[in-house]
Amino acid sequence: MGRVQGKKALITGAAQGLGAAHAWMLAREGAKVLLTDINGDGAATQAEAINAALGTGTAFAMRHDVTSADAWDAAMALAAEKMGGLSVLVNNAGVGVAGNIETCTLEEWHRGFAINVDSVFLGCQKALPLLRDSQPSSIVNISSIAGLIASDTMPGYNASKAAVWMLSKSVALFCAKRGWDIRCNSVHPTFVDTPILDGIATNANMEKSVVMGKLARQIPLGRVGEPDEIAAGVLYLASDESRFMTGAELKLDGGISAM
Repeated sequence: MGRVQGKKALITGAAQGLGAAHAWMLAREGAKVLLTDINGDGAATQAEAINAALGTGTAFAMRHDVTSADAWDAAMALAAEKMGGLSVLVNNAGVGVAGNIETCTLEEWHRGFAINVDSVFLGCQKALPLLRDSQPSSIVNISSIAGLIASDTMPGYNASKAAVWMLSKSVALFCAKRGWDIRCNSVHPTFVDTPILDGIATNANMEKSVVMGKLARQIPLGRVGEPDEIAAGVLYLASDESRFMTGAELKLDGGISAM
């Protein structure tokens, strides 16, 4: 029996990177998974690979604009149709927000909050009816260590990920005070080896190995994280092992926040 055997999970931003890692980890441990992404073809490719490895009917996919309330309604309907409900929601979709306080445009600020924060608000709101029907259930919101520790270079990203952190606590208390067995926690990774780092290297006109080295020097453990190391934390929060953990933040940051 897997650690999330019988669970029904929806993971946003699952076409690649951390979202794909979360989906694979949960599926390997016994969950049915619905992978959603604005890149619908990418989500479908991941789902097909999961089904090929773990059996038809393990994974499903859809194109999903996480900033759209109507798209969230469609995602909930598909979860009910294909998986028989929902017991785990992983709000993973997110983007970087370029610019410091002088150079960040209002357009970029709004886009960052729409994708990083509005999506989490909508996901939690729209998923609660299904989660109530599948208790014990769990909401896992992917924030960032940047939501807890500020930088002078990325106010939009800092602020949006901090909003995810505090929103998670509010949702957790809302559910607990109504006697629902629905947990809500946030996960705070540091730099992880995902395609985002490829983009950073390209934009900086550097080899990826050079970028990885620069980032690793900022982390007490001396290396960049691996996607499965973050997915292992998501697995714990999705599983019933974490039934006494809600409104909390799981820091997977290689020690940065200890400094």
